[in-house]
Amino acid sequence: MRNTAKITTAVLAAGALTLGLSACGSDKDSASDTSGPLVVAATPVPHAEILNYVKDNLAEKEGLDLEVKEFTDYVTPNTATEDGSVGANYFQTEPYLADFNKKNGTHLKSLASVHLEPLGLYSEKADKAGDLKNGATIALPNDTVTEARALQLLASEGLVTLKEGAGNSATPADITKNPKNLKFKELEAAQTPRSLGDVDAAVINGNYALEADLKPAKDALVLESAEDNPNVNLLVVKEGQEDDPRVKKLAKLLTSPEVKKFIEENYAGSVLPTF
Repeated sequence: MRNTAKITTAVLAAGALTLGLSACGSDKDSASDTSGPLVVAATPVPHAEILNYVKDNLAEKEGLDLEVKEFTDYVTPNTATEDGSVGANYFQTEPYLADFNKKNGTHLKSLASVHLEPLGLYSEKADKAGDLKNGATIALPNDTVTEARALQLLASEGLVTLKEGAGNSATPADITKNPKNLKFKELEAAQTPRSLGDVDAAVINGNYALEADLKPAKDALVLESAEDNPNVNLLVVKEGQEDDPRVKKLAKLLTSPEVKKFIEENYAGSVLPTF
């Protein structure tokens, strides 16, 4: 059994962010002692799986003591990295990171680009996107950047048209054409796979699709293109920690030929190495 600390967390409400930062700040600052283990926050699939592969197969040879902490939301890994409760995190994209820093005054920085998880549209009631009925309800992830990404996916299939310039902040209010009169149910990203039985379709993040035993490359009605896709998943640290020798070693290992092979062999095109 892997020696992995697993933490299941509820999504923090925006108003509780300051409290979360204070609470995390009471823990030992794992980023302050570079002689200790590097603690990395990650969502379970595929991020923690990839980190555990590094831990079990590559880290010792590189002289890296690696500890993986699993989280199920997209907020706590960043607040924990900001306050030093963990030394790094691995779960998010550049647009999400930029939006999080802007909204929360955090000082987080990308250290390495590792992989892409294409966002997909899934349904238990339709075999292709064009089969969605008039008035169908689609579940969307409710965080700003991922919701915009979901709407852009629907727009790429002609299901909706978005206002020009909506970009990474697009919401359903930016829809200018909706020929099927689609309705939208905004949910925390981790809840979207569980909504499939209650809605006509759902746009699901790649990591949550994999956790739900969906195979994005096979099961998605529509899947993001990997070409020129900015939504690469990153290894992230707090500004000032870029020269920590432990995170430098981890960045090197996460972009190694061994990890590339592990991703390609284990995720069958549903997770794509980007190095």
